[in-house]
Amino acid sequence: MPLVALAYYASHFLSLLGNGIASVALPLIVLQTTGSPLGMSALATATAVPSVVVGLLSGVIIDRINRRTASVVSDVISAVAIAALPLVDMLWGLDLVWFILLGVLGAFGDVPGMTAREVLAPMVARHTGLDLRRVVGVRQTLTSIALVIGPAAAGVLLAAVDAMAVLWITAATSALAAVLTRMLPRRLGEVDSSRVARRPLMRELVDGLLVVGRSRFLLGTTVLVLGLAVALGGLQGLVMPVYFDLIARPELLGLVLTALAAGMLVGAMVYSAVGARLSSRTWLSAGFVVTSVGFALMASLLSPAVVFAGAAALGFGNALVGAVTSVLQVQHTPAALLGRVLSVKTALLTVAAPAGIALAGVLAELGSPLLAGASVTAVWIVVLLAVISSRALRDLDPKEMSDAQQ
Repeated sequence: MPLVALAYYASHFLSLLGNGIASVALPLIVLQTTGSPLGMSALATATAVPSVVVGLLSGVIIDRINRRTASVVSDVISAVAIAALPLVDMLWGLDLVWFILLGVLGAFGDVPGMTAREVLAPMVARHTGLDLRRVVGVRQTLTSIALVIGPAAAGVLLAAVDAMAVLWITAATSALAAVLTRMLPRRLGEVDSSRVARRPLMRELVDGLLVVGRSRFLLGTTVLVLGLAVALGGLQGLVMPVYFDLIARPELLGLVLTALAAGMLVGAMVYSAVGARLSSRTWLSAGFVVTSVGFALMASLLSPAVVFAGAAALGFGNALVGAVTSVLQVQHTPAALLGRVLSVKTALLTVAAPAGIALAGVLAELGSPLLAGASVTAVWIVVLLAVISSRALRDLDPKEMSDAQQ
């Protein structure tokens, strides 16, 4: 495998690994520091809006500068935001205000970083001569592995070393990701800005939104991914914890996440290995069916075994849908607008899961976990049927971008 591709994959993996460790370690550190569960809620709420705004605006920046540079800077910001926590703790002592301020700073790295790495994928494929489907498939595989290893590593590290040491390790993963991305050839991420007149930032942002809004395909696939994230967020973030608490088996919750991640890993590996042998329509159809079955099994709450089977199926289908839509969105978007178009999806995804959790929470409170699970599953089914009936997925053939578009 070309060294350029290996550096790209390793950078992507390390960045997500750090996020996975932080997702487990930070809530515990905030709870230990503030002494209140409301502290983490306040942190999530305070950083949600900046994450969306930064995510949208970052697309314009990514389309203006070298994409490799954008990815490096994003990981450096993420590393600085995490490393600042133990520094502040040593110098002045951490409190909720510091967590919020540094959480907002981290949003300037985390969300743009996801978009920058996604934009780099077609550039890596073109530079190395690899099939884009293979590049995306391998990236999805590493994402799944990071989702398994990250939380587990956080648990081991928190038991073995001081919490502040865990933050230093987390910051190091982002810093190393930046170093690896820096190893990519500079020309790989170059943007030919001479073909597109530079306009005010907000005007360019609107251009990106208009591209998504005017394209039935891009709008449909974006809505599809958001519907999937809302439903998955509601099930994973609320219905499952409540269900296992009601049956007095809270220790089984981790196995659901493991089954989900394992399903994603297998799905991504399958697509990476044989993605080019079948049409995009075939892969999407399979992903839709398996995902829907997985949602139904999980939401049924019939037994832990059924829930585990549903989680594995959901992870498998989710990996297929995510990989295929990622490839197709790149193929249907002019290269000069790719950062802005993909940033719309990334920014909205930051609030999709919390929205699903909020919806499931209200329904579980008013009704039952079964009602909440059925309702978030219905969100996915309604979105899927709406996108299919809109004929947004009618044309799945790759688009050849003209020189003017590139």
